[in-house]
Amino acid sequence: MLMMIMMMKKKVPRSLAVVALLLASANCIVPVSKEDLKQISLLGEQYLDKQIENAVNGVKEMKNVMEMSSEDHKRFLSALEKTKQQKEEALRTAQQMEAKLEQEEEVCNETMQALWEECKPCLKNTCIKYYSRTCSSGSGLVGRQLEELLNRTSPFSIWINGENMDVLEREGQRQKQHFHNLEERYSEVADSVDGMFMDSMKVFDHMRTLQPPLFSSPFRMPSLWRESAGIHRGLQDRPIRVARSPFHEPDFHGFRSMFQPMMGMARSLFGSMGSMVDPDVDTHTSGDGSVNEDVVIIKPLGDGRMTCKEIRRNSAGCIKLRDECQKCKEIQNIDCSGNKPLQGPLKAELEEALALVERFTQEYNALLQRFEQEMLNTSAILDLFNSQFGWVSALANSTKTEDGIFHVQTVISKDNEEEDTNVSVQLFDTPPMTFTVPGDIPWSDPKFPEVVAQEALDRYKESAV
Repeated sequence: MLMMIMMMKKKVPRSLAVVALLLASANCIVPVSKEDLKQISLLGEQYLDKQIENAVNGVKEMKNVMEMSSEDHKRFLSALEKTKQQKEEALRTAQQMEAKLEQEEEVCNETMQALWEECKPCLKNTCIKYYSRTCSSGSGLVGRQLEELLNRTSPFSIWINGENMDVLEREGQRQKQHFHNLEERYSEVADSVDGMFMDSMKVFDHMRTLQPPLFSSPFRMPSLWRESAGIHRGLQDRPIRVARSPFHEPDFHGFRSMFQPMMGMARSLFGSMGSMVDPDVDTHTSGDGSVNEDVVIIKPLGDGRMTCKEIRRNSAGCIKLRDECQKCKEIQNIDCSGNKPLQGPLKAELEEALALVERFTQEYNALLQRFEQEMLNTSAILDLFNSQFGWVSALANSTKTEDGIFHVQTVISKDNEEEDTNVSVQLFDTPPMTFTVPGDIPWSDPKFPEVVAQEALDRYKESAV
């Protein structure tokens, strides 16, 4: 009996093998030998080597795009610095002229202040009246802002043609902050491209079948920042950049997305100067035909042009209503011991200086807008390259294996072109992936290894980029 049991146990594996063979025959499954699998893997890896080589070249083109952008960046920095210096010089001149006017008016300061205290509430009430007539909300805020502005404004300044000095100074601070934000984003983009390039060079170094040198000096990384560090004041103190691949950043969603938050900030910045930036703004309507009160023009006096949006952001626009208030008009003609400061040469010199400040402020804003648009365009090009070739830099730590980067583990094919072929492969250090290949491409077809390798690579790209 014991001998019979032992004989039955020995027969079981053989029986299972026979059953498996019968099932395979019944389903017309064509076996693929280990040697065939090895050959398919080798041919697929050769195909992948070419794809990696192409991708490395693509990342190099990204680097070239950024280097060309660096040249534009240096020109922008130079133009911005020149305009900034001209604006600051004109502002200093305007401040000097304003101080001289104040000295002349100290002689009749008591009379001036008495008129001013009656002028201010009239100016505030007149502004709120015209604002409320057209604009749907915010009149209380406008009134408070104007009151605060008038309390720190000298009486004679309301009769100086040009933007209020306080407004110009605040605009300069906003420009400075926007420039700083743009520079930070530019540096981040340059760092990311540098990081991708260096990671792709690591991949290049690891791949056995790539024939060096694809690049004349692959690890010579020209700085995109230090070349222009001396052009703009303050940049010399910027810490040395550290190149890093964006794939190491969990919040990276593309190069253009790095500049998207800046667009809203820029619209706020460039809109804050009202007619200084866009003097031709006019009434607009929404899709349903209703008036958009953010851009509607208020014309209380002749050619005076103000918008609801302008007044909310810059209540100094209400000073244009000065002719509506008698006490404000009297300030213009006040006699200080036989001298009328607002009718002398100092007023003309101050207005000339303010006009220069406005002009250079507009030029600076225009340069910032151009710089931002250039970077949006460049980042769109970088995203295009990244979508096609960026995946290669993610391989920097995935190509060190000594036994190849591509392994076809199983191929299950049926002797029927209408039936797809099931394939299981491992690419780089990712977990094995299983998919099907159309039955009209049998595993013996020379195209088969390329089709399998490309499908595996496409699936890898989906997770890498």
